Amino acid sequence: MDYLTATAEEIRRHLPREHRSGEPRLFLLYALLARTKGLETTAADVHDAWAAWKAIAGEQHEAIVPFESLSREVQDQDLPFLHAIHQVARTL
Repeated sequence: MDYLTATAEEIRRHLPREHRSGEPRLFLLYALLARTKGLETTAADVHDAWAAWKAIAGEQHEAIVPFESLSREVQDQDLPFLHAIHQVARTL
C-alpha cells in the first residue's frame, strides 16, 4: 500500500463509524490535506476537497458552492472529516 492510501485509511479509521464508508478517492484528497496543510487544514479546505472530488466525478450537487455560502448546518457536516484529518496530521 502506498503512503497516500495508508494515510487515507488512517483518516477513515479516525472517523465515527457512520462516516467511514466514503469513496476511496475522496479519502485520498483528505490524505493530501493531512500531509500538506496538516493542522492548518480548515473545514473550508475539507469542503473544497469534497467539491473537487464531485467535479472530477462529473457529479452535480447543490452544496458545490463556496464554503462561506453554505448554511451552518451543512458546514458542520465537514467537521468529523476535519477532526480525523487533524488527528492523523498530528502523527505525520
